[in-house]
Amino acid sequence: MKSPFHIIRKNVLMLPAICLTVVHLWANDPVSSIEREALIDLYEATDGPKWIRTWDISAPVSTWHGVKVTGSHVVEINLFRNNLVGYIPKSIGNLKHLTTLNLAFNVLRGEIPDSLVELTELNILKLEMNRIRGTIPENIGKLKNLRELSLFNNFLTGFIPESIGQLDRLQILNLSSNNLDGQIPDSLGNLIQLESLGLFENTLNGSIPSQIGNLTKLKELVLANNRLNGEIPKEIGQLASLQIFQIQNNRFDSFRNLQFLETDNFLVFDYDREQAQKEIDENSYKQIRMADTKLEDADLEVNPD
Repeated sequence: MKSPFHIIRKNVLMLPAICLTVVHLWANDPVSSIEREALIDLYEATDGPKWIRTWDISAPVSTWHGVKVTGSHVVEINLFRNNLVGYIPKSIGNLKHLTTLNLAFNVLRGEIPDSLVELTELNILKLEMNRIRGTIPENIGKLKNLRELSLFNNFLTGFIPESIGQLDRLQILNLSSNNLDGQIPDSLGNLIQLESLGLFENTLNGSIPSQIGNLTKLKELVLANNRLNGEIPKEIGQLASLQIFQIQNNRFDSFRNLQFLETDNFLVFDYDREQAQKEIDENSYKQIRMADTKLEDADLEVNPD
């Protein structure tokens, strides 16, 4: 039988070999130390050991769940619905080559770090369905390559930054179900590639800017459940691609300009119907459909034949 001293001595001798193996793996990982450290910061800040699919941080970065490496750089992090609990660390800004960051459907708290706007290669930023607080970074417009920005269902406050209008490649913008207030910035009219705009369920006030008429590729416009007022701009009639339009539960002074909408191809059209009909004779609606099209009433009977 081997003595305890022999076993301890053997284990002590093995430690340098283990350390050398880890160092060897790291040395042969093409990802730079600064990018690896930023990922480890994210792992530690969000209780990585308790993730649904966790990382072996002694292995090469390219083997880590949800991480895509191209050449020597991390270009994608997709940890959707992976039980991340904690906050986004400031060092996320060191992942300069990221094109996709998807941390949606987790339990992230804290604020969006200002350093995130240094990720100027980002095409997709998805942080929806978390518990993030604070404001949208004022200089979010630095993310010039963004095509999708989804922050819905968090606890964000403050105004929609004017600089968001600099994201002229944006196709999807969803800021719904937060606590955003102030007015819809005129600069949103610069987002001429936009196909979906969701601002549902905030406390936005003021009128819909006339510049919204510039968004001719827009298919979905959801402004319901806010405190918007004034007159609906006649430029709304320029949205020829629109299929989903929801403006109910606001405080509009006039619905008269809804008559400029061509609604033949609408899938959903929700507005404060009773208030609108007091103002406009139903006979004047030659283009508009007056039928209820609320999503909750959209259950159709399907003929099995």
